[in-house]
Amino acid sequence: MKNRLNALLAEYRLLLGYLGRWLLLGAAVAVLAGTASAGFLVALDWVTSWREAHQWVIALLPVGGLLVGLLYYYLGQSVEGGNNLLLEAIHRPQAPVPLRMVPLVLLGTLLTHLFGGSAGREGTAVQMGGALADQLTRWLRLRPRDRTVLLIAGISAGFASVFGTPLAGAVFGLEVFFLGRLRYDAILPAFLAAAGADLVTRAWGVGHTHYPLLAVPALSISNLLLAAAAGIAFGLAGRLFAAATHAVGAFYKSRIAWPPLRPVVGGAVVALLVWALGTTDYIGLGVPTIVTALQGPVLPYAFALKLALTALTLGAGFKGGEVTPLFFVGATLGNALGLVMPLPLPLLAGMGFVAVFAGAANTPLACTLMAMELFGHECGMYAGLACVVSYLFSGHQGIYGAQVVGEPKHRRWLRQQGKHLREL
Repeated sequence: MKNRLNALLAEYRLLLGYLGRWLLLGAAVAVLAGTASAGFLVALDWVTSWREAHQWVIALLPVGGLLVGLLYYYLGQSVEGGNNLLLEAIHRPQAPVPLRMVPLVLLGTLLTHLFGGSAGREGTAVQMGGALADQLTRWLRLRPRDRTVLLIAGISAGFASVFGTPLAGAVFGLEVFFLGRLRYDAILPAFLAAAGADLVTRAWGVGHTHYPLLAVPALSISNLLLAAAAGIAFGLAGRLFAAATHAVGAFYKSRIAWPPLRPVVGGAVVALLVWALGTTDYIGLGVPTIVTALQGPVLPYAFALKLALTALTLGAGFKGGEVTPLFFVGATLGNALGLVMPLPLPLLAGMGFVAVFAGAANTPLACTLMAMELFGHECGMYAGLACVVSYLFSGHQGIYGAQVVGEPKHRRWLRQQGKHLREL
């Protein structure tokens, strides 16, 4: 009996020590990532407001592209991989992620939004969170095996703090680098860092967009079949988004040898399209249109315009994230599906908001949690089904080429297990 008690006490001393250690490390990651995200969100709000008040600046988008291109060509080649660099560092830990990733992605994203590119914000926050977390390995002289866990915590913290979704942020960090698998040895650090970073961002007085709670119809076989059918459309849209962005990037690389010139040409193309459209609704984050899509009808082809402008922006070499544009594409596509599907329009828009992202990023669990955090837990079943079906129908494709196939989506693709998506 005494031996069993001693063994039990030893077990819990070990667990308490582990908890205490990661409480401290998670708090450090949370402070760094949450503070970085708070500053970024304030700056992004300022440049967006200034651009909308001085829309002539969009004509200078090629100049902004040149600045971004030169910045990364002369100072940022070691961090040009962005989110994919972080995923590679998790899969194959080598040299620490350079700290210069933080100021470069911050400045590059702000320039993209200031001059009128169509991009998001998640990539910036995730890269800042991951790069800052990775420095702790050296600053605190931590063991090498802790490095990958810190990177995952940093990714979770960045995602959670920029969107105000700590549950989704935690699971995103655990889910994003392996297609079809979760990294359970990092689950405590990821949750601690995500929750802490969200609290830190809010403590700085920085808020997030408030979306309406969704009214949900009673569960029925017909309604669930409709949600699954919508999920197919969302998955195909996510796949198209990823393919279009990669195709534009490949096109520019094959035709323009000098990298800084690519965003110059891309910027000219986007600026001309914005002028032709006669509206700025499809550049920047597009949050006002997302909110409108969750409340009432929008143009049925709005999703296609946003998809095209974002692919042209990011594919040309501008900086920013893909996630908020994916929210836009999904919400407006769901809104358009409301014309032919007998589900509430706001519910379809909310489902699309998360499900297109689920398909493009291969993160169905994180996106399901995000729907429940943003729109209320009642929509969980519908959003979850749409996210899972979207994940399946997006295939072994995605916006992150460094993702590795952990478990294939179908047994027919078993030979692809262990490969990066960019190899497929």
